[in-house]
Amino acid sequence: MNTIRPAIVAGSFYPADPTSLKRHLTELLDNADDGGRAVAPDSRRFESQCPKVLIVPHAGTVYSGPVAAAAYALLRRTGAAIRRVVLLGPSHRVGFPGLALSSAGAWRTPLGDVPLDTALAATLTGRPCVTMLDTAHAREHALEVQLPFLQISLGAFTLLPVVTGEAGAAEVADVLDAVWGGPETLIVISTDLSHYLDYATCRRTDGVTAAAVERFDAGAIGRDDACGRVPLAGLLTTARRRPMAIRRLDLRNSGDTAGPRERVVGYGAWALYETERTDEKADDATSAARAAGPAVMALARLSIASNLAGTRPLTLPATEESDPLLTAPGAAFVTLKRDGALRGCIGSATARRSLAEDVWDNAYKAAFADPRFPPLAPNQITGLTVSVAILTSPAPMRFTDETDLLAQLRPGIDGLILDAGRNRALFLPAVWDSLPDATAFLAHLKNKAGLPGDFWSPSIRASRFEAVEIGPEPW
Repeated sequence: MNTIRPAIVAGSFYPADPTSLKRHLTELLDNADDGGRAVAPDSRRFESQCPKVLIVPHAGTVYSGPVAAAAYALLRRTGAAIRRVVLLGPSHRVGFPGLALSSAGAWRTPLGDVPLDTALAATLTGRPCVTMLDTAHAREHALEVQLPFLQISLGAFTLLPVVTGEAGAAEVADVLDAVWGGPETLIVISTDLSHYLDYATCRRTDGVTAAAVERFDAGAIGRDDACGRVPLAGLLTTARRRPMAIRRLDLRNSGDTAGPRERVVGYGAWALYETERTDEKADDATSAARAAGPAVMALARLSIASNLAGTRPLTLPATEESDPLLTAPGAAFVTLKRDGALRGCIGSATARRSLAEDVWDNAYKAAFADPRFPPLAPNQITGLTVSVAILTSPAPMRFTDETDLLAQLRPGIDGLILDAGRNRALFLPAVWDSLPDATAFLAHLKNKAGLPGDFWSPSIRASRFEAVEIGPEPW
């Protein structure tokens, strides 16, 4: 653990002289900071937030340095909290299964030594896919070329270097999940894009790859699309399961930076951010929905009772129009049951009007306009119960196939909206009570949408939501 892994590609991939190296990288970072290619149209959204993940190229700094600098320039402005860097890149020289750690105590560059996080590495060694393999690191440039950029941008930090061999996206994602950490930890994925295509073909190919990266579609990135496709696929797999946003910082090739255009190598830089969908905000939304519960239930009952008596007003009662909990946008489902059997259920998947208006209208429709049942009559209220589900905003899900979608579902928590062309259906979280198995839950939702239970298409879209249940209350 006391050994030092020396700088192998200093003098070839980047300057070996410390002064020249610092001047070279600082110039690249300053040019990126000036606003050119490091500023995307949505930069205001993230200008004060530190990225959780950077995807950067790893060629010589003359070639890919300007693209990598677009990412590392962000750290100079927002990276003060970072104390650890987890760095993953592909193996260019050694073939091996799984992922390889380094047994060195530090890695050296012309700018100094970077200590390795040996304690974090030790937590991974029990995984079957992880080995301690110094030969994988000995001549590998994909990780080393990132260190001087990190040293200039962050100052002091500890490092966990991981070279990926023949490994599955799930194995890499498992390792990333284990070392994800908090704001003290930065994940860096080192990868170039296409290799040795002509300039025009490279731009088209890398454009398709970039689109796949930005929709977190690991399966759409082929062997020839990115040399770091293994660590990249692992990242995209875990990013699908997390509330994250991605921002493209630069997409060019060696024909744009320092080389001829007959045979070029593609480079891209992205930053991934953990979004603000926190448990605290979810708790706030749940608390607000529960606080509105008594007023919501009273409004639903009034809407139904007024029509039963033939006196239902055409507009909301004035008291409901002034309640801030009810005037905020909201979406709700109203469910009626009689003697335990469904008697009507109508609702809204998204908030298109105030919560009061939504409950008022859907309560009336559940009782009198559900096409599956005749209108509720006054003599049918015996044994009737009313419940209202107040929905959170649907969140689009990212998944590679049906197995991935099923693995992400949370029984008892998630409501699900399924879209397949013109076929669309929704299940509330309460449906888990009668369909506790995720496979059956999804199959029945497909049936509700008019599809076979075993239907699958890459074009399927799904969004999930949660619901606060008010009731059921007897009539």
